[in-house]
Amino acid sequence: MTPRSISLPAAGAYTLGNIRLHRSHLASAEGFAFDTDGFALAAVDISRGLISAIHPAGAASADTVTVDCRGGIAFPAFVDCHTHIDKGHIWARKPNPDGSFPGALNAVGEDRAARWSAEDVERRMEFSLACAYAHGTSALRTHIDSVPPQEDISWPVFETVRERWKGRIELQGACLFGIDQALDESWFNRLAGIVARHRGILGAVTYMVPDLDMLLDRMFAKAIDLGLDLDFHADETDDTNAISLDRIADAALRHGYEGRILVGHCCSLARQPDDAVKATLDKVARAGLSVVSLPMCNTYLQDRRADATTPRWRGVTLLHEMAARGINVAVASDNTRDPFYAYGDLDVLEVYRESTRILHFDHPVGHWPATVAANPARAMRLDDAGLLAAGRKADLVLFRGRSLTELLSRPESDRTVIRDGRAIDATLPDYSDLDDLMEP
Repeated sequence: MTPRSISLPAAGAYTLGNIRLHRSHLASAEGFAFDTDGFALAAVDISRGLISAIHPAGAASADTVTVDCRGGIAFPAFVDCHTHIDKGHIWARKPNPDGSFPGALNAVGEDRAARWSAEDVERRMEFSLACAYAHGTSALRTHIDSVPPQEDISWPVFETVRERWKGRIELQGACLFGIDQALDESWFNRLAGIVARHRGILGAVTYMVPDLDMLLDRMFAKAIDLGLDLDFHADETDDTNAISLDRIADAALRHGYEGRILVGHCCSLARQPDDAVKATLDKVARAGLSVVSLPMCNTYLQDRRADATTPRWRGVTLLHEMAARGINVAVASDNTRDPFYAYGDLDVLEVYRESTRILHFDHPVGHWPATVAANPARAMRLDDAGLLAAGRKADLVLFRGRSLTELLSRPESDRTVIRDGRAIDATLPDYSDLDDLMEP
């Protein structure tokens, strides 16, 4: 029987041989013989924590120890650009009573008011990051609930946790509040100051409120003044009247603030008339927005009905139409074991697996693997993540699967996670570590 694990040298340079890489994960694809799914056999030379060279199969490689990867696929370390690790892992003490979106809002609001001390938030953040790291994530953006008084509790915790994880996970934080709260300009300016001091991202949930355009202008003006990126939750509903993605694109064009805006969800776009969809997407492309879909969470929440009927739609946005227009698109984890999503483990391979099934990221595979690597790295404006190239950090995830169907048919729980050229201890934290936080 073939051994399941891949053993790497404890020190010194080495080569990952007989390894499959995807076209979308390579900074340069010259010389590789790609199959119909976009994979090619290669060898990756690693030295001093960096990739020193990437060769097509059969080409000369460094005179080093070669590790036989048995034809398995490797991805760059994952980039997870939309999560909520401040909410994560509260399901055991505050489940969603009916699985609905309103049920999630109410449950989280009650739990936050009663339980979200600095210690509680920090321990759950730590647990979440330990999971993400073990699964192979190197960069992660979390939204941080910033409604009073939580902004004064969670942002200092975020700064502490980010510093602790420096070098393992590049951690970004975006504030989260309902955009109508920005009507209180004094409070909004104070929050923006907190975000800026903690080197965060200015974010909000957009609704079709009467003052939406004015509030967006207020957010854009503040972001430009403070040099902050923007991140919006938009149109997480099946209501065809929810068109805040279109309004965000208008605001980006008005302010000339391109390339620094990520918009998540955009579910209602899939329900709108074709002419409206085309007009919005053309505008989004001109405005240079990035869009992230959260297929696991939105499939869980959207179209869940009180009469227990079968859901009629998938709750995801139009990524194929966006990609065809050159819009930068990604998929991400979103919520993990909280009232918005009862499952998940911040495993981006699971996200990609489910996205392939829900969003049809196959036949052809095309460049969809970039949605968990290069594309979210671009949205987060990270220069050294999401692509494999000589001179970049040797951060990879090695799998046993040799084709897309093998890769996505099993959990790949025995994957090998390489950071700075060395295999890490990929042991997941035990749920019991949080048991004392789940007590009444």
